Amino acid sequence: MSLKSKFSSIFTLAFAVAAFAVVGLAQDAAKTQEDNTQKLEKHERGDHHRGMRGDRAGRHGGMRGMGGMFGLRELNLTDAQKEQIRQIHEANKPTEAQMTEMKAMHESFKKDGGEPTEAQRAQMKAFREQMRTKRELVKAQILAILTPEQRTQLEAKKAEMEKRREEFRQNRQERKAARDAAKPTDND
Repeated sequence: MSLKSKFSSIFTLAFAVAAFAVVGLAQDAAKTQEDNTQKLEKHERGDHHRGMRGDRAGRHGGMRGMGGMFGLRELNLTDAQKEQIRQIHEANKPTEAQMTEMKAMHESFKKDGGEPTEAQRAQMKAFREQMRTKRELVKAQILAILTPEQRTQLEAKKAEMEKRREEFRQNRQERKAARDAAKPTDND
């Protein structure tokens, strides 16, 4: 093979690699641009919190707080029960004004060095108490919707979770004790 043909082959190979790289980068840039455009359009439409099925349920299947907290997903709820629970949640969620007020208060903490005033602390305490009361009301309303069998299943689930929580606490304490015992002391 002559020097001229080797040079021509190397040049052709380098050109092909560069061309493929440019085409690949252009495709990635177009894909990224398209993804960003779609995300922006979704955000503008208000779809950015929608789940896989297109509903507002997100990844938790519509029973966000209650499903995880109370284990309602495993109770085989009827569609009517699910709808009643959804309505209870909608009726008891914080108002936009309350959320705006809390957000403004948190922003003021950041500006003031992170320490709330006594008035702000009292206001936050009142808000937390109000939310706690609402949570208890929601819980009572949801329990009233459940059948006796579903309530029994729910109680069993709660007992199981408490048992797991206690086992976790014990394991954590044992690990901590073992770690503390393995640490060298100043006297060594």
